[in-house]
Amino acid sequence: MKQLLFVFGSLCLALPAVLAQPAPASPDAARPEAPTEERALPPPPPSRLDAALFYELLLGEINVREDEPATGYALILDAARKTGDAQLYQRAADVALQSRSGDAALQAVQAWRQALPASREANRYLLQILVALNRITETVEPIKTELQLSPPDERPQAIATLPRLFARASDKKLAASVLEQALADQLASPATGAVAWTSVGRMRLAAADPTGALAAAERAQAMDPAAEGPAQLGLELMDPKTPRAESLVQKYISGNPKVLPDIRMGYARELIDDQRYAEASAQLQVVTRDKPNHPEAWLVLGSLQLQENQLAAAQTSLLRYVALAQPAETSEQTSRGLAQAYLSLAQLAEKRQDYAGAEAWLGKISNSEEMVQAQTRRASLLAKQGKLAEARQLIRQLPERKPEDARIKLMAEAGLLREQKAYQSAYDLLAQAVTQFPNEPELLYDQAMVAEKLGALSDMERLLRQLIQLKPDYHHAYNALGYSLAERNIRLPEAKQLIQKALEYAPADPFIQDSLGWVEFRLGNKAESLKIFQDAYKTKPDAEIAAHFGEVLWSMGQHDKAVAIWKEGHLMDPDNETLLETIKRLRVKL
Repeated sequence: MKQLLFVFGSLCLALPAVLAQPAPASPDAARPEAPTEERALPPPPPSRLDAALFYELLLGEINVREDEPATGYALILDAARKTGDAQLYQRAADVALQSRSGDAALQAVQAWRQALPASREANRYLLQILVALNRITETVEPIKTELQLSPPDERPQAIATLPRLFARASDKKLAASVLEQALADQLASPATGAVAWTSVGRMRLAAADPTGALAAAERAQAMDPAAEGPAQLGLELMDPKTPRAESLVQKYISGNPKVLPDIRMGYARELIDDQRYAEASAQLQVVTRDKPNHPEAWLVLGSLQLQENQLAAAQTSLLRYVALAQPAETSEQTSRGLAQAYLSLAQLAEKRQDYAGAEAWLGKISNSEEMVQAQTRRASLLAKQGKLAEARQLIRQLPERKPEDARIKLMAEAGLLREQKAYQSAYDLLAQAVTQFPNEPELLYDQAMVAEKLGALSDMERLLRQLIQLKPDYHHAYNALGYSLAERNIRLPEAKQLIQKALEYAPADPFIQDSLGWVEFRLGNKAESLKIFQDAYKTKPDAEIAAHFGEVLWSMGQHDKAVAIWKEGHLMDPDNETLLETIKRLRVKL
């Protein structure tokens, strides 16, 4: 009885207001209005909810709650048909969906649309149910109806959201074709062509057709060069092997005074991923100039400047980020960003041998996910002060909240040992880690690099070949093995083949280009080697590349240019082993 009363009360509260009909015109309607203070509230309009209909709805809801959804659905749908009420049609559809009866839900929505053909909500329900039932080809007409029912100013947004509708469609290729068919009129319209072609492009991308997606994005941009959609799609398609995608972004950015900062930021991130740091820095400089209160731009720019050893500029950018982020509303993203900024500022202080300042920045980190990095930096500070055992213990004391934390701690400790040139201890620790985590490429790679430092070259080669077999696309392994062979001046054709394989996976990587230049030099192809080094050093001014670049220039009799390059490299990294060894071997004084 108690449950019946609960259902009764719920039903009374939930009955739709649409059941009420407007009151008939009163004979007194033409009379002048009474003053406000004397005017009585109008009587409630008469309702279409008579006793029989109320009983039918009550019985329907009771059946739904008593786990008889089919009966409840039939009663509620019958009431909806009698009243033509949208909320009752929606309730019937919801009951069917909750009981996983897609066909019944479709029947309710079709009846809803027939009764109220101008209802966008009914049409949207129909679209969602057709996709859920995988009846993709039947969505053409409802998509067209949705756009017809949309006000003109809302139509572009309605078109832009259509790809989300097909997110769970099993046949994405069919969905892309159906959407293009449904948008035929919109694709040709100057008002909606850009957004329509962008939506088609997104569907093609979801269908694993990047070529088709790129073609659609290009057509979209041709219709509206200032549209953000084609540029966003271009960012998602950007790849060194697809330069046309980057052109979409560049065309949007160039000469457009209303460039969205997020698109420029996305472009900068893509450039950083491709190791095109100078170009990324240029984009970030524009964002910080045009939007000086954009925190993320300062953080990324500062991190990049630190990586490029521009310490004063990096400090300015990072401090600017901290000033903008600290007063902001606390969020997980802001917390992570501040932790990254504090780590970078600590690293910057460490580079200046300001260990107390570095420790002060590390002490500000409260984000638990960044604590491993913070403790690792602390450990590095201790090690540089001759407290290696204490530093190792600091890393080992880190908690292991997730299964991968143990691996992260082992890698951090091994990195600390390598930093301190305790190569044998690092090798033994990595061997233990590889046994514990046998399928982790980074551990195998690190162990191989430490084996090289120990002079165990056959061991290094064995580990790298094992890594290539485990993960054939791990380009660092091809590059490391190829460079090692070139450095020892042995098996040079094989070395070149390995390095070229690495470039297939990372064609813009300046360090792999450095390896290729070095093997060409060893093969006696000095002119080709010089060209490669010029491009690599322009992309990434680095002490290691400077060492090789300078040696090629020196061997060609261009001694002044070689010394100039070496001086630049020495300023960037005065402790670089390759550079110092090259200068010493060639008996050059800087």
